[in-house]
Amino acid sequence: MDRREEIGFQLHRLSRLTKRLVDRETHAQGEDQISGIQGWIIGYLYENQGKDVFQRDLQAHFSVRRSTVTGLLQLMEKKGLITRSSVAQDARLKKIQLTPRAIQHHERIVASIQSVENRISQGLTPQERKTFLSLCEKIAQNLEGEQ
Repeated sequence: MDRREEIGFQLHRLSRLTKRLVDRETHAQGEDQISGIQGWIIGYLYENQGKDVFQRDLQAHFSVRRSTVTGLLQLMEKKGLITRSSVAQDARLKKIQLTPRAIQHHERIVASIQSVENRISQGLTPQERKTFLSLCEKIAQNLEGEQ
């Protein structure tokens, strides 16, 4: 069988092409100084604006160790992406909030992702898109069944 006819090969190929396009979009906007996990943290904080978010919430949500999150938050604070402030009920807890710079970054990234999504979907009918997403879900279920 030709490797190009293998689903795994095509999934990997599409993943690489998509990552390159997203990277190109974000780098063109000067967003290359923020790592992927920092971007995910910014996204989580953005989605949870108005709520008190603490380090333990990030540890649980991203399934990462305390030491990993501590290092990430220290670097993000140094870069001016977040602030950490004490809360009245427990001085040991530090509420994590985005800075205006991080909010702008997130909104530019969301716009870039939407641009890439539009390009990916270009020329697909609504039915083709629905079929593709359905097939992806079946493949994910097949793979999750192995874990």
